[in-house]
Amino acid sequence: MPLSDIRARIARAEAAAGRAPGSVRLIAVSKLQPADRVRAVLDAGHRLFGENYVQEAAQKWPAWRAAYPGTEVHLIGPLQTNKARQAVELFGCIHTLDRPGLAERLARMAQARGVSPSMFVQVNTGAEPQKAGVMPQMADEFIAACRMMDLPLEGAMCIPPEGQDPAPHFALLREIGARNGLPGLSMGMSGDFEVAIAHGATHVRVGSAIFGDRAPRAAS
Repeated sequence: MPLSDIRARIARAEAAAGRAPGSVRLIAVSKLQPADRVRAVLDAGHRLFGENYVQEAAQKWPAWRAAYPGTEVHLIGPLQTNKARQAVELFGCIHTLDRPGLAERLARMAQARGVSPSMFVQVNTGAEPQKAGVMPQMADEFIAACRMMDLPLEGAMCIPPEGQDPAPHFALLREIGARNGLPGLSMGMSGDFEVAIAHGATHVRVGSAIFGDRAPRAAS
C-alpha cells in the first residue's frame, strides 16, 4: 500500500477521533526491508523510521541520514544492555526502555555524554512471559525510578498480544501514561493503527502496510 494511502488513513482516523490533524506521527518500520524500498519512502519525503536491530541500523542509516537531512530513526525493538552505547549514538528515540539495568546504563551514559535520546517505557500489557516490557502493575514504580535517574521520558509503548482485541491494551497504556504524566503513546501497527489512534496514539509503527512483506532475517 502506498505511503500516501497510509497517511490518508491516519488523517481519517485522527478526524474520526476528534483529534488535530498531524497529531499522530507515522514511524515507517524499515527493519529487514530492501534498500530500494526504503529509499523510495525517503524519496517520497518521509523522514521518520523505526528499526528493531542495532547492528542493522548501524549498517544503513548513517549514510541515508547524510543523504536525506532531517531523517529520524527510532529504536522499536528490544535493546540489549551491551548495545546501549551504540544505540544512544544511532537513535533519536528508544521505545523499549523496559528494565532497571537498562535504565541505569542509559542514565550513566546520558550523564557522561550530556545528551540522550528521548525514551518510551515499554509496558507488557498482556503480561506475556515471552515478551519484553515492564508488567502493568510495576509501571508506575518503574517510571518514577527512571525519572529519579533524569532519563528523558517521552511516553509509554506497548505491543498487544497477537490474536487478541488490541483495544483494551491501548486503553490500559493510555491510563498508565495519563496518570504518570507521559504525553506520548507509541502503539498501533499495520493491522490496528486506526484503533490505536482512537485510543490516543501519538506514534504508530507501520511496516508491512508501507513496504510489503519483509525478507527473513539472516542467521547471525
